[in-house]
Amino acid sequence: MSGVWWAVLATCAGCYALKLAGLSAPRRLLDHPGVQRFAALVPVALLAALIAVQTFAHGQSLHLDWPRTAGLGAAVVALLLRAPFLVVLATAAVVTAVLRLLTA
Repeated sequence: MSGVWWAVLATCAGCYALKLAGLSAPRRLLDHPGVQRFAALVPVALLAALIAVQTFAHGQSLHLDWPRTAGLGAAVVALLLRAPFLVVLATAAVVTAVLRLLTA
């Protein structure tokens, strides 16, 4: 078995252990305000990191892609205007596509 498969198996075991630790945590620990705040903010931070990586990374390096960045900006504006989620996605896609078409 290659080193990659050992890494995959170790990751699977780590994920299972983490899930098991979460399920076996005592209720008083889960009811702690700090833990609840952490649990509420982690998904936001992970989503922001995913957006940043998908917007500004190309392979192993940072790459400023102007149409993609403009699409992200359009999505932020749509969010600030409290547009529905599908409208936000469509706005970002249309702005990115139009700018790619104009710059290609």
